[in-house]
Amino acid sequence: MIISSSNNSSKNPSIKLVIVGGGTAGWMAANLFAKKWPKQKVEVTLIQSPDVGIIGVGEGSTPTLKRFFEMLDIKEHQWMPRCNATYKVSIRFNGWSPQSGVDSYSHPFPTQVDTFTSRAFQVNCATRRLGLEVNTQAEDFLLNGELAKQNKGPLTPDNFPFKMEYGYHFNSHLLGEFLAEQAVNMGVTLRQEHIINVERHPNGDIAAVQTKSGERIAGDFFIDCSGFSSVMMQKTLGVTFNSFKENLFNDSAVVMTTEMTDVVPVETVSTALSAGWCWKIPLANRFGNGYVYSADFISQNDAELEFRQHLGTEEDKQECRHLKMKVGQLSQHWSHNCLGLGLSQGFIEPLEATALHLVQIGIEYFISQFEKGNFSALHRDHYNQFMTRRFDCVRDYIVAHYKLNTRDDSEYWRANRENSNLSESLIQLLNVWYKREDLATEIERQKLSEHFDSVSWHCLLAGYGAFPALALNQPGTGDLYKDKGISAFLKGCSLNFNNHSDYLTKG
Repeated sequence: MIISSSNNSSKNPSIKLVIVGGGTAGWMAANLFAKKWPKQKVEVTLIQSPDVGIIGVGEGSTPTLKRFFEMLDIKEHQWMPRCNATYKVSIRFNGWSPQSGVDSYSHPFPTQVDTFTSRAFQVNCATRRLGLEVNTQAEDFLLNGELAKQNKGPLTPDNFPFKMEYGYHFNSHLLGEFLAEQAVNMGVTLRQEHIINVERHPNGDIAAVQTKSGERIAGDFFIDCSGFSSVMMQKTLGVTFNSFKENLFNDSAVVMTTEMTDVVPVETVSTALSAGWCWKIPLANRFGNGYVYSADFISQNDAELEFRQHLGTEEDKQECRHLKMKVGQLSQHWSHNCLGLGLSQGFIEPLEATALHLVQIGIEYFISQFEKGNFSALHRDHYNQFMTRRFDCVRDYIVAHYKLNTRDDSEYWRANRENSNLSESLIQLLNVWYKREDLATEIERQKLSEHFDSVSWHCLLAGYGAFPALALNQPGTGDLYKDKGISAFLKGCSLNFNNHSDYLTKG
């Protein structure tokens, strides 16, 4: 059945789309809907509760967010200063695999320039899997890795002929405010209301929401962006939540800010602690920090103490905030006439900054399938299969970070390494790697490149030093990093870029 209102005149939109909840996810959806569909066709209303508090002290993104702003024709100088945003070219991991001899590794975002060097990186990894000593550090092969070493920003002059990919660090609350202004300017209706009840049609679809002020807001289709409470999807429609607890142990976080240093870094840092890991995200005005941990292995008080010790803020009187997380995903991301987005649809811990990536993919694919089905539920099952697989593939990549760890200083890390609750997909990938077979072929066979491609998997596996012992006899040849002059090539490319702070000043 096509979703439409009874009055299809030009003065009344044919579809009333109601977003429940603001935040970054809700306002991203509102902006993309308003950009894609004219108000005469789809009327978008966003209901935001004035009682909802602010979560987060800084957030990072993947390069997908760059595409989001490009689709909206919003320039970086328009939004970045407003959101204390900085550029992000890489993620650095400290202390995840000390027994392998790797104290720190980075996962740079691949760029078009890496077409010339990424194969050498993967071939070197294959060579190292044979026991030969060659360079397998991703930051030595990928341009964004070189930029991170020099703390250079990713913007290029007009005569640089290659496309750069990069993400951002930003204040998520300020980004939500900015996107709210943009959406309202495009015709989205904002209602500051607290929802107290949800009405349903006899067929189970959602009919309307009732607010604390006594108003009834009806709609043809609803978007649940109500956070972990999942007011529409779970509480109203009864969609089950499939926990990832057996795969990912972390369920808590403690967060606080610290002062910015003289140099604003261009990469996120993720440092392993005793029962989880700590993020350090550089904003233009400060660092956002958080310790993601498992309450099964450390108490809240001990987690805060370890967190403060790690930051060197034991004497700091600034209060930490404690958060709980639900890691997993809904059994259906689209149920009846409602779509879950953001925390209400699922959450995979922020280790690789995939939260907004999944939100954006969910919005874009919904737009395509909803429109393809003539604004009906025709492609709902296909959408659910697509998003479930997307979440599963991201989960597997994150699980690999824990499974491959070589820490032996706490029960938490030993339990993660001994965890056998792995998906068949991840088991196959690891088997191919350790059997010295072609990982890129296996990734292609499983059709995983749209999630994390071969270069990303090589960054992870090589970064953890997941290699056999070195052979006794080393021929001293076969290192493509040296043979191909990759260092000189990347350093030459880097001459086209300025210091990170230069871009922020010009912002």
